[in-house]
Amino acid sequence: MWFIKIRRMRIVSNVNLVIVYYSSTGTNYKLAQAAAEGAKELGADVKIVRVPETAPESAIASNPAWKVHVEATKDVPEVTHADIEAADAIIFSVPTRFGNMPSQMKQFLDTTGGLWFQGKLVNKVVSAMTSASNPHGGHEATVLSLYTSMYHWGAIVAAPGYTDPITFQAGGNPYGTSVTANESGEIDDAVLQAAKHQARRTVTVAGWVKAGQGK
Repeated sequence: MWFIKIRRMRIVSNVNLVIVYYSSTGTNYKLAQAAAEGAKELGADVKIVRVPETAPESAIASNPAWKVHVEATKDVPEVTHADIEAADAIIFSVPTRFGNMPSQMKQFLDTTGGLWFQGKLVNKVVSAMTSASNPHGGHEATVLSLYTSMYHWGAIVAAPGYTDPITFQAGGNPYGTSVTANESGEIDDAVLQAAKHQARRTVTVAGWVKAGQGK
């Protein structure tokens, strides 16, 4: 298999990365944590935040794994508009819902209209990751649904493409790292490494953008 060599990634200590995730049972939280590790390897300032849970308590209580995860991550801060405005780069991580982003993430994105109107989302460097319960459960469509909103922001999408062989080992999704979630909740190491690479690429591109803007 061929792959595209990208420039050697350098330390980007001036880049502020926010990782915004939604996770019901923990898979995308794990992807977010892996991405955070990758970005920190290059010196980026990283913050993990979650979008608010909007599902009714009855739905959460009906799924033991969902209830456990909600309780385990209650101290993870919820995303704010200030987080988004301050970010140079943003990575989104969400499960797929019928080939689309979950309503919890969509609800948050729908509140960013004020930032968009003021031009405060332009040139944010963004990337996205996802999960589904089966290999053809909508991985690519979900990532692309997130990117559609980003195009309206005027953001710069930094998809992983085939910039590292790990993309092939992790399933070959060039739009964004994706994983087929299993009942045990374990994620293959190749997928975690792909998430780290995607984060390193995202903050590297953000560093180039900041340098070009003279920031």
